[in-house]
Amino acid sequence: MERVKRILLLVLIILIGKIQAQELPLGEGATATVLTCGPGNDFYTTFGHSALRIIDTSQGIDWVYNYGTFDFNTPHFYWKFTRGKLNYRLSREPYSLFQSVYEYERRAVWEQRLNLTPQEVNNLYVALEWNFLPENRYYQYDFFRDNCATRVRDMVEAAPAHRIVDCYDWESEGKCSYRDLLQSCLNETLEWWRLGIDLILGLPADHRCTTEESMFLPIMMQQHYETADLFNLNDLTGKRLTDGSRQLLTDTREPLRRSFPPIVIFALIFTAIAVLTWRRLWPRWADTILFILAGIIGLFLLFMWFGTDHWVTKWNLNILWASPLLILIAIRHKKSPSWALWLQEGCFVAAAAYVIICGLTPALIPIILTLAMRVAYLIPRKPQPQRRQR
Repeated sequence: MERVKRILLLVLIILIGKIQAQELPLGEGATATVLTCGPGNDFYTTFGHSALRIIDTSQGIDWVYNYGTFDFNTPHFYWKFTRGKLNYRLSREPYSLFQSVYEYERRAVWEQRLNLTPQEVNNLYVALEWNFLPENRYYQYDFFRDNCATRVRDMVEAAPAHRIVDCYDWESEGKCSYRDLLQSCLNETLEWWRLGIDLILGLPADHRCTTEESMFLPIMMQQHYETADLFNLNDLTGKRLTDGSRQLLTDTREPLRRSFPPIVIFALIFTAIAVLTWRRLWPRWADTILFILAGIIGLFLLFMWFGTDHWVTKWNLNILWASPLLILIAIRHKKSPSWALWLQEGCFVAAAAYVIICGLTPALIPIILTLAMRVAYLIPRKPQPQRRQR
């Protein structure tokens, strides 16, 4: 991130010098705004969206610069996305087209006008145009550190020539982790998505965010920009970065239907398997399927840890319960080494503690209990001493 900022600042310094030496490309009345879009019904739109808008009525300019564009026709799209190697790009479109898309999706849109000088608006415009060049518009997407919102944030911070943007928020600093912020966007209709997110994210997702880091979420950036200041480096005077939010479109989507809660489903499965275990009706082949499924999940988590560029999927302690060791246990069943069974039981205890301490979805607890119960059933019992008959 710091490297991106340094490159942007260097480019801006060069461009600003050229702008100041010649006529400004935009008129004196040109404005720049930040657009914040509410969530949509598709999962990839759940966390909202951010874009920049440049308006110059004297030249008929009303462009929206969008860093969240990707191409489904990219060769090996899903493989690149899974490995964290998918490139996103900056697109530019008329605001009327941008608005029509969000009207069709019935999503909310807010606008915040930036209190920039004409020179600073031109700085931002020239930097965006330079970034829109075919050789500059592509970048490697990172959901937390380099996405549609963080790119907007970095461009806004780089635009003022002799002023700095101060978004520091004492109240929110270090209080929420990346995981907390994601969970705040997942309401009761998206519990299965929360389960998937908590399953795939590792310990880096539990990092406590600074104010700047929390702005990977468009809604958080909008909130921080409500109180952010612009400080002049020459006389240390300041003013608000924006004039506040103005709603352009309202959310008119149909409410999503709530699916059956995963914790209820997994709790019922645990109860059923517990009864069948107690009555000794649980077949061996069912253990084989159960352990192999958990082991395959573990292999996938290892792939996300070591085989991809996703830094946030590393150190995933779900590997404690979704352990590849379960595949060995599935094959050997009651002939499994005692040390392997006891080791796996210890991992289940550690996994449950991890879920509770880090605030993962409670739907994982009955999954862990189910696996722990069946592995415990395989542990050899000491034979009871026979009583001597007189």
